[in-house]
Amino acid sequence: MLAYTKAIQFRWCSISLAVQFVVCLCIATGMPAMAQAPSAEQLQAAVKSDPRPIALFVTGKNMAQPLALVGQGRSSTGSTLDVDTPVRIASNTKTFVAATVLKLWEDKRIDLDAAIGPLLTPAIDKLLQSGGYDTARITVRQLLSHSAGMYDHAADERYLALVLSQPERRWTREDQVRLAVLWGHPLSSPGTAFHYSDTGYILIGDIIERITGQSLGKAVRTQLQLDRYNLRSTWWEIMEEPPSTAAPRARQFVDEFEASKLDASVDLYGGGGLVMSTRDLANLTAVLFEGKLFKQAETLREMLWRGPHKGAENYRLGMFVKNIKGQDYYQHGGFWGTVVYYAPATGIAVAGASDNQDALRRLIAIVEQAVGIEASPDL
Repeated sequence: MLAYTKAIQFRWCSISLAVQFVVCLCIATGMPAMAQAPSAEQLQAAVKSDPRPIALFVTGKNMAQPLALVGQGRSSTGSTLDVDTPVRIASNTKTFVAATVLKLWEDKRIDLDAAIGPLLTPAIDKLLQSGGYDTARITVRQLLSHSAGMYDHAADERYLALVLSQPERRWTREDQVRLAVLWGHPLSSPGTAFHYSDTGYILIGDIIERITGQSLGKAVRTQLQLDRYNLRSTWWEIMEEPPSTAAPRARQFVDEFEASKLDASVDLYGGGGLVMSTRDLANLTAVLFEGKLFKQAETLREMLWRGPHKGAENYRLGMFVKNIKGQDYYQHGGFWGTVVYYAPATGIAVAGASDNQDALRRLIAIVEQAVGIEASPDL
């Protein structure tokens, strides 16, 4: 077991852990060329060719008919995956956490440029200050855009060793902020540079709960009015019961390690936490970018605001962006094997999932092709 744990640690470290792997793919794959979107037959062939189970759902305002594409690969357990199978979407959650804050901003319940100190649970604020964070200068907007200089506890290889050693432990938000303070230090002055941080979104989750007086899961559901959108396989682990319409949650793996056996609290408090199917993820992403989630168009524009800090060209508030020949493509990924893209120019949303993280690079390539981006040669 020790040797296997070390092997998993090496894999975790080699991809900079959790969502950092997706971050690297999102930023460092270069500038792929625009290409003609493949046909449904071509996409189905690509999905079916993968040795791992893959599910893809394509929708959007300019799709005459949504596409549900399912691969023929099988996991080590012999299970398959379809577009209605719920999976832990990890950092894809951040988009909807950010959208919840924007909804509160729209309703004048939060100032995006307010200092976070008075908004946080006092014990967490005190903990951050003890670690050198100036919570009187860090703003909500900086947390949302990953420009607050927050160390990322989840990107530290020690975090994996810790959660593997206690797979059934129920971690708290404060536990995880404490790890960030213990293991790291502020990475830059607030508002000066992009540093992806799960810890920062954990703080956002705390702020949402304090403003609304609800659990994060309930607040996201209520503020975004999720029940309006016929999401049959979407819920927040631990904080909500699965819908009666949802199939059993998928078993998800990193190589042969079944990560879905880890308690959901290892990635729950805003950096992750949502369970969704690829159908629900694509549909809700389309709802967001097609102006149906907010009351005012200005709110979505604010969410897509580009900051003045270094690295701002790659990330907005809760969403990565690629600009290819003048066209923006908004996207986010989740470490366990999910990714979603939205192409405003064509009005197409594509979400994909695999049950094994080792298929994520190939999955991203297929999803990019589906929105009309030519895959980078190294994918």
